[in-house]
Formats: sequence, structure tokens, C-alpha cells
Amino acid sequence: MTPSWTRDAVFYHVYPLGLFGAPARNDFASRPARHLQAFPAWIDHLASLGVNALYLGPVFESTAHGYDTANFGEVDRRLGTRDDLAALVTALHAAGIRVVLDAVLNHVGRDFWAFRDVRARGPDSPYVDWFDGLRFDASSSYGDPFAYRGWNGHYDLVKLNLRNPAVVDHLLDAVRDWVDSFAIDGLRLDAADCLDPEFLRALARLRTGLPRQLWLMGELIHGDYRTWVNRDMLDSATNYECYKGLYSSHVDRNYFEIAYSLQRQFGPDGIYRGLALYSFCDNHDVDRVASRLRDPAHLYPLHCLLFTMPGIPSLYYGSEWGIAGTRTATSDRALRPALELDAMQHRPPHPELPGAIARLARLRATSPALRDGDYRQLGVQSLWLAFLRACPQQTVVVVVNATGAAIHVELTLPDAAGTTARDLLDPGPPVAIHGGRLRVEVPATWARVLEIGR
Repeated sequence: MTPSWTRDAVFYHVYPLGLFGAPARNDFASRPARHLQAFPAWIDHLASLGVNALYLGPVFESTAHGYDTANFGEVDRRLGTRDDLAALVTALHAAGIRVVLDAVLNHVGRDFWAFRDVRARGPDSPYVDWFDGLRFDASSSYGDPFAYRGWNGHYDLVKLNLRNPAVVDHLLDAVRDWVDSFAIDGLRLDAADCLDPEFLRALARLRTGLPRQLWLMGELIHGDYRTWVNRDMLDSATNYECYKGLYSSHVDRNYFEIAYSLQRQFGPDGIYRGLALYSFCDNHDVDRVASRLRDPAHLYPLHCLLFTMPGIPSLYYGSEWGIAGTRTATSDRALRPALELDAMQHRPPHPELPGAIARLARLRATSPALRDGDYRQLGVQSLWLAFLRACPQQTVVVVVNATGAAIHVELTLPDAAGTTARDLLDPGPPVAIHGGRLRVEVPATWARVLEIGR
């Protein structure tokens, strides 16, 4: 069963190896750096944004970027120790912030202990069958006297054989350890579309014996999210379709794109009605949204959409200040920078943006319709979009304006919707509704969020 807290969640996503400026590669010999001990200084900042859940990128021992795990039982020495991670989760929980860890269960790094045994002992290793497609009649691109499958053609990422019961047991034991030792609240499953369905079902079944509810969210980029998000497998998935629409609708001055995606996914005949998908406008794998937008003022209507559309909103560390960052053909490091909290708070690129995000998060927290309501499109033009969010407790009309000037929008509401509209985002005198028609003025690059009443 999906944990109920996720419906009210606002996430903050941190890539810790980047945030703390960790060395690019692990020497597997240095003393633990203990950087995780510094993160509690960020807790007040998260609370000021309205964040109540942290998605913490890879923290377990790895070779380089965290997605090439060497040991599921040890915290990466470039970040700290197991005690540091446990203390951090305790501090976050004390502040009312849930914790979701990145779980990289599809593949491991070449320094993973069982793969190192294969490299050392060849066919005599008891772990030969732990790795997908491993055979000794060919060689690898690294010069090994055997071949194996790598994730997406990357042979530093060795694909695990998830049909091997010993591998499944090892991974499930690791998850139990993370829950028991660190009291985590959920997992973000890397490359979830590559995970064996039977393994995902086993992971979902594991939750019934755990002392805490565990939320399972999968990284899905393509395909029908319902293939993986269902009562037997995952609770949620990354909404990459709307991620793309959120930025490109602004870049192309074409709100019809995001309107189409929202209607297709969540409208009256939407294929994902009832699914709480994970919404975001950037992350550790894609260019910072501030670098994609042509007009910096569009950061504001974009976040208005992020916090009022169906789904669970997430902020990527640093993007609340509108920092830039683009990937190159060979590196993602610009997307994952080291940041000093004090410097960002005192010299941010967009000093008004965190306050705007905090207002939107507070609005969502107090609006049951925005958190859990149905979606219905009311109108769309190239740079404005209007929609209705409704649940038994509340009906809200959202109008987002991406133009550089105030606009007047006239909308036809569903029958018996109400007779007055009260702005929840910028409170003022109520607006009358006449004959089911609502006429509102929407400020430049901002939104109106109107509660319908009688």
C-alpha cells in the first residue's frame, strides 16, 4: 500500500557527492570525510521552502559517481559513515522531513566485491552467475577474459542477474538493512525500467514485513508508467513527459504542449488518473532549467505549474535559486556542483525565487484540491493555461500566465461550480462568477489560484 504521507510531500533532491565537492573517484583507502555531518545546516532552508521530504542521491560505497556501487552495506567514505547517515536521518525526521534514498539495484560498479572476485578467480568464482550475460568465450572492453552486459552500453556499470535468487536475497537484505539501520521512508529505484518485474514484485512484497512503510518510486523515462506503477510493484514514477513539457512549453512559447500532456495523463479520460507521479523541472541527469529557459522570468510560471499540477513536486538542490548548469558530451559535473549554503542565500542568481517557491508550497499544503484533486482543462493559449482541480472538500481554478504583461482571461466553469472565487495565492476581494463565467486578471509571469465557493 502506498504510504499516505507521499500525497502531501514536497521533495528536495540532493546529489550529495556533488553538493559536498567529493573527489571524482574513490580511492577506497582514505578516512571517511564525514560530509554528511554538515547537511543538518540545510534543514532550516528546506523548512523555509516548505519541503517535507528529501530524496538523497547515492550514498553507498562506489567507484565514482555513486551509480557504480562497490558495497551496498557501507556509506561512501567520500561522504561519511553509517553513523553519520543514521544521525542525518534522525535530524531530518525530527524536523518533519521524510528521507528517500537512491537505490541502484539494476547494476553495480566494477569494484563491486563479487565482481572483483570474478575478475580475480575467473570461472572458479562462486559469483559468476551474479552478473547478466557473463561468459568466458569473449573478452570485455576493459580487457577482461570474459564478457558481460553493461547498463545501456556502459561497461563500468555491470548489470546484475536479477533472476539469480542469491542476488535477489543480497539486494533485499540490503534494503532491510537500510530500513532497520537508517529508518528511511522510501527508495528511488534507478533505471527502474530495466529491473526484472519479478524482482520488483519481490521488493514490493518485502514491505509487508518491515517496521516502517516504504515508498517505492521508479526512474522511468519512456513507456507507459502503468507497466511499473501498480499495486504489485511501484507506488510512483518520475514524470519525464511533463518534465519535458514544463520547460519546452516556455522555451517554445507553446503552452499547448504541457496542456496536452496534463490532459492525456490526468484529464477526465487520463491514463494516469489516480497515480501520484513524481514531478520535477530538472535533476542530476538533465540541464538545469534556468539554463534551458530563454526568459528568466519564466522560472515563476514554471514553478506555478509544478506546484499546482497533479503529482508530487520536487526541487533539485540549487535550482530554487535559479542556478545554471549544462551537461557536456562527456560530463555531468556541471549539473552536480558543490554549493555553500551561506553564499547561495546571500548571493543567489534569482533572489526572489525561493520566496515564490515557499508561497507555492504553503498554498499546496493548505489546499486538498491541489494535493489530491481531479484535473480538468478550462482553457489554453500559447502563453496561458487554465485548469480546474477538484476534490470533495474543495474546487480550485488555476490560471498561469507566462506573458510579460497582465492578461484578462474569461472562463466557463462546470455547472454549479459556485458563485464566487477567492484567490488563495494572492488574497484579495472575491471575484464574482456570473452564469458560470469567471473573468480574472492574471499578473505577468505569475498565476491566480482561485477557490470556488458560494
